[in-house]
Amino acid sequence: MTTLVESLQVGPMLRSWRERRRFSQQELSNLSTVSTRHLSRVETGRAHPTPEMILHLADNLEVPLRERNRLLLAAGYAPRYSEQSLDDGSLAVVMDVLRSLLDAHLPYPAVLLDDHWDVVDANAAIGVLLADCAPELLEPPVNVVRLCLHPGGLAPRIENLDEWAGHLHHQALSRAARTHDPRHHELVAEIVRLHGGTPRLDPTLGPVLSLRLRTGDGVLRLFSTSAQLTTATDVALEGLRLETFLPADETTRALFGR
Repeated sequence: MTTLVESLQVGPMLRSWRERRRFSQQELSNLSTVSTRHLSRVETGRAHPTPEMILHLADNLEVPLRERNRLLLAAGYAPRYSEQSLDDGSLAVVMDVLRSLLDAHLPYPAVLLDDHWDVVDANAAIGVLLADCAPELLEPPVNVVRLCLHPGGLAPRIENLDEWAGHLHHQALSRAARTHDPRHHELVAEIVRLHGGTPRLDPTLGPVLSLRLRTGDGVLRLFSTSAQLTTATDVALEGLRLETFLPADETTRALFGR
């Protein structure tokens, strides 16, 4: 059994990330060109890796930037990746461009989310989706997963709630497995609680899953796309996703067109 002291050492932490990715030492060796002998010595604490070696292995293991900083700290090195507030002036240019993409997506809804599905910003069309939601659910930080599945949120108006809950549950599980972030695991548990059980994602739903939402003007049918920064070197920016919604039928296209 791994002790607390061992878990805070860089070797066992790297081993844990390798096991989460379901790599053998040989497979990681093949990817990283680091010998299995040296990998074994690093993981067992018999060799102390350089910061460059830690980051090289972390890159091959697709470790999130925040966790790469933790690996460096555990080895006695300074973090390499900044974690600025999204309101920090150093991120202003990037954030302005991302916000311009929100407006460029009009007349359809678009929202900028952080890594935990909390809303950072949204365009004006998102208001069409939020009609009749409980005010307390719209108090910042607004979490879109909670908003979708909460009985005071969108849940009573989502015609295919089981399907959409299955989609969100699958996304949250995937992100929890990738990041090993406790907040992602908590969100998975919250989805199960709000849904009243573990939702299932039906693989026979068709080529794309659409959200079917009842409104005063009729049923909206929307499918979503997600874009992420692939060159981020700041922890906060790495977690951002631009979620855009597009009409899945002509009725929905016409309703937003008006």
